Amino acid sequence: MRAFGATNHLKLSDTASIQEFSLPQPTATGHDLLVQIQAVAINPVDVYDRGKSPDHTPKITGWDATGQVVSVGSAVTLFQPGDTVYYAGAYDRPGCDAEFQLVDERLVGPAPATLSPAQAAALPLTTLTAWEALFEQLNINFQTPPANHGQTILIINGAGGVGSMATQLAHLAGLTVIATASRPETQQWCRGHGADVTVDHHHNLVPQVQALGYPTVDYILELHNLNRHWKSITTLIKPGGHIASITGSSQPIALTDLKAKRGHFAWEWMYAKSFYQTADMITQHQILTQAAHLVDTGQLVSTLNQTLSPINAENLRQAQQLVAHHHAIGKIVVTGW
Repeated sequence: MRAFGATNHLKLSDTASIQEFSLPQPTATGHDLLVQIQAVAINPVDVYDRGKSPDHTPKITGWDATGQVVSVGSAVTLFQPGDTVYYAGAYDRPGCDAEFQLVDERLVGPAPATLSPAQAAALPLTTLTAWEALFEQLNINFQTPPANHGQTILIINGAGGVGSMATQLAHLAGLTVIATASRPETQQWCRGHGADVTVDHHHNLVPQVQALGYPTVDYILELHNLNRHWKSITTLIKPGGHIASITGSSQPIALTDLKAKRGHFAWEWMYAKSFYQTADMITQHQILTQAAHLVDTGQLVSTLNQTLSPINAENLRQAQQLVAHHHAIGKIVVTGW
């Protein structure tokens, strides 16, 4: 099968940064599905992890896909050959930038029936990240929008891939959504995806949010540059409020800043369940299944904003360059063979 990746982490201007390889087609066993890939989406993890292979063997990139199941392992119960699926897969397994990929059924959902392969491929990683951050780490109850009415959430970087899903999901959950965006087009994108109001993350967030009439907010979801925004976050969070971050930090964060407020802080990494083979891995199948229903009933929309075709090394490099520049709105997908 054709597969794309690298043996070393090189600049994207180097044609060897993503190359085509010919590898054996894998065989499904156990809980695995063998999926024939139709479209793949690009995420920051593709950029950061490209070619970081400990033994310098080809490392296949890609962690967002839609495709058709062609065979199943002996322990599979959730899917059968012919099903169209979407998923983000596992961080520690070969990626989806290939003609075929193995993925554990417990991490896979039935693709939304109303979407094209490209539209569906834009959703899995960001949907899982946003869902787990909001409803598992921030402990918001998705099932009780009336009870959540009047509660506020600040989503930092609302126009990115995760932010575009988080604004929609938080809106569906009944919260007042304040999203950060710095350009007119990203501000419009946020408002079109569930944000009630926007503020500019290139300027101090505290006076902007407070000028909207919110001295503090109930929840904060940080999706870009935790260190830069930490002081604003700890100032704006209400006593007893909840904060979640997906970005990590380049230096230690002062959690003692939350002590007087009895604030709660959590990290979100949607690959933790598959990486550690936790007992609740099946929840990712459940989340993607529910998200597909929300899409097919018109409650969620795909965050696809740009499509490249076909799937080849040149287009994968171009898509990663767009993501690496940090100006992408929504998701970029590479589709077709």
